Amino acid sequence: MARTTTKTHRPNDPPMLILTSLAGGPKHGHALSKDIEAFAGVVLGPGALYGAITRLEERGLIEPLESDDRRRPYRISAAGSAYLSEAVDEMQRLADEGARRLAVANQVSAPRRAPRIAGNPA
Repeated sequence: MARTTTKTHRPNDPPMLILTSLAGGPKHGHALSKDIEAFAGVVLGPGALYGAITRLEERGLIEPLESDDRRRPYRISAAGSAYLSEAVDEMQRLADEGARRLAVANQVSAPRRAPRIAGNPA
């Protein structure tokens, strides 16, 4: 899949959290909020949650489902799944590179011990 633009996704960004939650199955707003808090430790206020839901729906990344009560459930759309997949791949590449660089930095900054010479007490 060719990328035309590069966008850095933040793992704590409300749209990313909502798409991740909906990838596990349809949910209404309150259930989304509770799920996000459980898996990410992030509490989204109503304004952030419902504002992001509105934007995601406008972009075609989530879809409302029929409901028998006042709560409106949403599900991730095919476009939303593709968008989330690309975002997860991008974040994974960044995490892998960060881990690699930290490992190199830790090796460089670790105190080096002088080589032992046979016969000399250490």
